Amino acid sequence: MSETSDSGLPGVQRVVTGHDAEGRAVFRSEDVRPTRMVASGDASFLTIWSTATVPADLNDERDGRELPTGLTLERGSVIRVVDMLPGRESPMHRTNSIDYGIVLEGEIELELDDGARKTVRQGGIIVQRGTNHLWRNTTARVCRIAFILIEAPAYRHNGVPLDEAKPEQVDPACRAMKA
Repeated sequence: MSETSDSGLPGVQRVVTGHDAEGRAVFRSEDVRPTRMVASGDASFLTIWSTATVPADLNDERDGRELPTGLTLERGSVIRVVDMLPGRESPMHRTNSIDYGIVLEGEIELELDDGARKTVRQGGIIVQRGTNHLWRNTTARVCRIAFILIEAPAYRHNGVPLDEAKPEQVDPACRAMKA
C-alpha cells in the first residue's frame, strides 16, 4: 500500500474530505506518498496540506498539497511530515508562526538559542511560539514528526518584532525543504 520514504519509513496516508453538490460530506481523495530527502541529507519532508489564508476558505477546492508554501508560509497554514535522520540536526531558525509538532515515531531533541534542551518522545507534542530553535536526532532511529504551522505576527521583544531566521538563510542546503 505504501511506497517507502527516503528515510526508510513507510509513506504517509492522506485522506481528504469535502462536499458534494447537495452539501453532504464526501471523500475527495486518498493517497499514500513517501517523504523525500532534502538537499542537505538531514531529513525528508512531505507536505500534506496547506491553506492560502487563516481562517481557511473551506470553499477553496484546490488540492492543498499543490499550494506553494516554502519552508513556512505567509497568511496561511501548512501541515507536513518530517523524518529527521539519526545523528542529524536542523540549522537554528525562527519563523513567524505558531507551530505544533507531534512526534509520531522515535524521539527528537529541541534546542533553544540559549542552549537549553528538551527531549520529546513518541506521542509528545511541541508548541513552538516563534522562538529561535533547532531540531536534533540524537538516536540511531529515524524520528517522524507531524508539524502544523499557522502564520502569526512576529514576536515583539520590548516592542520590536524579532526577525525570522529561516534555515535557508543559515544553510543554503535547506532551500530544498521548500518541497
